[in-house]
This record gives sequence, structure tokens and C-alpha cells, in this order.
Amino acid sequence: EVLALQAKLLENNADLLQMDGLKELDRGSWCGKTKDEIGSEMMARFDACDESATPEGGESYPFLKKRVLKARDEVLKRLEFGQSAVIVSHLQVTRSILSDALGIPTEEMAGLNVATASVTCIDYDSAGTQTVRFQSFKPDVGLETSKDGAN
Repeated sequence: EVLALQAKLLENNADLLQMDGLKELDRGSWCGKTKDEIGSEMMARFDACDESATPEGGESYPFLKKRVLKARDEVLKRLEFGQSAVIVSHLQVTRSILSDALGIPTEEMAGLNVATASVTCIDYDSAGTQTVRFQSFKPDVGLETSKDGAN
């Protein structure tokens, strides 16, 4: 289904890019582990951007945010004034972009609530001003509540 949508977009001359800079947070040695297995103290330190709590082989929030904002800026540079782009991403990428637009420090971005399968809209003007039009909007389209309660 996704491949059919991509093909249709390409037929209509839409640019479709996959950017490494917009990949989700690399959790390194924490991949596949539950929060209980990682430990609440370690998670709290990680969320507070304690670099010593970064999982082996993974990324910290500051590293992630720097990577994501660089990729976002690359997307914006491709656009002419008045054009739009859509970034489809996972939670921490969305939090990185949204926290920047809202002026929320990296150390606090883990507290941003972003619903699963939601839409956030940010406008960027030619002066670099970021305006959040809406965040974590989830249209009522009959989706079930997620198993982890994130929505």
C-alpha cells in the first residue's frame, strides 16, 4: 500500500525523499528493552540529557536534535517561498522539531506530548520565524487506541 502511494506521488512529480537526518532516535543497546529493563533512574537521566546515560551505540537527545534540525533546514532550503513540505517521522524526531519551534530546551523536550499517528503543523517565514499552527492533532478516523496508551 505504501509503495503504491509512493508510485502515485512520483507520477505526479512530487519529490519524495528519505533522509538519514530524519531517522528516529538510535537507542543503541536499549533496542528491544522495556523501560523496566532499562530502569526508571536511567530513563530519567537520559530524558534530562545526562550524556553519561546515553545507551552504548546510541544517541543522546542533544545529538539527535542537532541531526534532525540540520535535516529540517535542508528541507527548508529546497523550498521556494510559499511552498510546503511534509515530514513523516517518529516521536523523537517530531519532538526535536516541535521543541525548537516552541523554544523548549532540549532537556525538556521528552515531556512534550505527541500522540501516535498525529499531525503537527509549523510555518516558517522568510525571516526564520517558526509558528506552530497546531500540534499533536489526531483526526477522528476510527483508529484504535494504541496498546502503549500514547494516543
